[in-house]
Amino acid sequence: MTTIALCQIPVSPDPSTNLKRAREALARAEGADLAIFPEATLTRYGRRVTDLAEPLDGPFVSGLAEAARAHGLAVIAGVFEPGEGPAGAKVHNTAVAIDAEGTVRAAYRKIHLFDSFGSKESEIVAPGAEPTVVELAGLRVGLITCYDIRFPELARALVDKGAELFAVIAAWGSGPLKEDHWVTLVRARALENTMWTAAVGQAPNPEESKDGFGVGRSMLVDPLGVVRADLGTGPGVQLVHLDAEWTATARSMLPCLDHRVLKGQPTVK
Repeated sequence: MTTIALCQIPVSPDPSTNLKRAREALARAEGADLAIFPEATLTRYGRRVTDLAEPLDGPFVSGLAEAARAHGLAVIAGVFEPGEGPAGAKVHNTAVAIDAEGTVRAAYRKIHLFDSFGSKESEIVAPGAEPTVVELAGLRVGLITCYDIRFPELARALVDKGAELFAVIAAWGSGPLKEDHWVTLVRARALENTMWTAAVGQAPNPEESKDGFGVGRSMLVDPLGVVRADLGTGPGVQLVHLDAEWTATARSMLPCLDHRVLKGQPTVK
């Protein structure tokens, strides 16, 4: 049994405020093996991220690592890394994975950029290219960031790399049907891959930003697509439990991964 803390925090434009909130959330996550924070925990989305992006040895990730070590739990959180080129150039939207000793174990750079619903993430973010699975808290965790959840081929690539849990981090934008899309897609990725899925979004934060990011709805979904926990829209930290034996039971009932026919086949055009 693995205990996961879903850390649905509001995110400020100020990195120091967000680090303080993350530390407070970790203090509330006592007893967890892994704490998951939203996408863009470093700072709220916007063009300012090109100036606020930090390397992985910068103060924000170093502060998270120190807190992870102090509380003895692993951490996944969304940050922005400087991209190649001069200051102010495109950044990477990165999910950083830190173990319970405070060591950065992986950094997944978001592959699918949100050029939809009137947004143009690719104007300020350079895409990553490599699906990433990291060993954390005794699990092989596949990392998925926000818009990535709309692409089932990424989830399948993570399955093929041996993932035992999907960790989905998001700053999901509000709007017509958007919350419904989020819940549907998270449950679909869990069900079609018979995979525990922990999805964490930003809590709405109208006091600090009116950009529409953050619908909350952080969830733990089991391998048969059942929502085991849903934090709703308010800020909160909730401990949830992942039972690896239930994965084996679910896959014995629904062996769809064994029934794959088109595994490794090129996309039909």
